[in-house]
Amino acid sequence: MARKTLLSHNAMEKIMREAGALRVSDDAKAALAEVLEQQALEISAKAKQLAEHAGRKTITEKDIRLAVK
Repeated sequence: MARKTLLSHNAMEKIMREAGALRVSDDAKAALAEVLEQQALEISAKAKQLAEHAGRKTITEKDIRLAVK
């Protein structure tokens, strides 16, 4: 059984269609959601470290953008 993700399959389909896909399988939607969620967790963890290093508890847009670099 597939793991429940935070990202909706509808959103994944919209992203892939925006990229030019004509048809999208349910497996592809689930895989993209899983990969993006993992990347989001990694970025969020790095952004949290940056905020803490700056003496803040709040993660800002700047922290997210720096974490991606």
